[in-house]
Amino acid sequence: MSIDYEPYSEAAKADPHSFYRALRREAPVYWAEQAGAWVISRHRDVQFVFKHPELFSSDAMGAMLSGKAATSPASPALERNVIMMDPPHHAGVRNLVSRGFTPRRISALEPRLREIVECAMQKVRGASSFDVVAEFGVSVPVTIIAELLGVETERCADFKRWSDEIIASVSGSRRGEDGDSGAAEQFRDYFGELIEKRKREPREDLISVLVAAQDGVEALTHGEVLQFLLVLLMAGNETTTNLIGSMVQVLYKHPEQLELVVRDPALIPNLIEETLRYAPPVQFLFRRTRREVEIAGTELPANCAVIPLIASANRDERFFERPEEFDVTRDTEGHLTFGFGTHFCMGASLARLEARVVMEALLEELPRFRPCASSIEYVDSFMMSGPKRLVLERVGPAFVRGQTVESAGVAG
Repeated sequence: MSIDYEPYSEAAKADPHSFYRALRREAPVYWAEQAGAWVISRHRDVQFVFKHPELFSSDAMGAMLSGKAATSPASPALERNVIMMDPPHHAGVRNLVSRGFTPRRISALEPRLREIVECAMQKVRGASSFDVVAEFGVSVPVTIIAELLGVETERCADFKRWSDEIIASVSGSRRGEDGDSGAAEQFRDYFGELIEKRKREPREDLISVLVAAQDGVEALTHGEVLQFLLVLLMAGNETTTNLIGSMVQVLYKHPEQLELVVRDPALIPNLIEETLRYAPPVQFLFRRTRREVEIAGTELPANCAVIPLIASANRDERFFERPEEFDVTRDTEGHLTFGFGTHFCMGASLARLEARVVMEALLEELPRFRPCASSIEYVDSFMMSGPKRLVLERVGPAFVRGQTVESAGVAG
């Protein structure tokens, strides 16, 4: 095919992997004219970008989130946001914010997670249909994030609405529009008041950690906490929503894989990793070259925008065998969905735990249902990927352990 790839085009959004295959084969380092960025598509090269922050700055993420070109200077409020910082300053702030995501704290969340999931399951049992994204993909991560932050879970619907609108404005159909969104203003008003309250009256929550200086690390400013919470709302919430929705959707597209997991629930962790590889919640990220650098024989100038394609790297035939096949028994070690190196996602263990608890509860119900094709909607983003709505309709009798997927009525 003649390559005409633009990451923010409707054609790329509709069928990204056709472009990714062509890029990996013919142009592993590709200049996307409209985006004004070099696109990197092979696993080795994407990993190289992530592995070398001294060559590729993460401040491009801040420019993207503020609606600027990736090579524009970050605004002062974005300078100490953990996903946009470079070493050596990155380490201190990451150590501060990661205190909310320690292995001990994540492990302690599991009983509460199971309560939330069981509450959702009570709505599913006996239902003729349900939206797996709304009932599980949204309610579980949003509730957990709200409780980590110490905010009212009654505002979860607002958090989701704000997240959707902000994502659309920075990476979706409203990208490039002038003016601030109402969602961003409401987000700032709500959390701005909460930040000031936690400064006066700290509690055992993540916001209180962020506004207090600890172990020689200066407390984040008001604006910096707001920026981190914005990233957490999108990266720590929306991505897990996409993972859960995609995991269910891809199982129905591959009924033989669904049957494998139903027969052997011990495959659930493998299922999660293969979903992360095959259908990552985030398609690509942004970086900026700090100096001239060569990738795959192409010289990139200093201060240019770079787009490492995570979703393409995860299906690179040079790294994975049969990469276009979805296989829950695959060894997925090396997928780049959570990044690599300095900026490896600090919320990875929480996302995996949430997805595992959801699937452990939902798995035996899946053979009773089939997706309603007319109900499937996708998130409004060129950068993020997953179903926004995935309604399942009851088609089979009660599930009995050992029953095949076919006999339950969902094959084909």
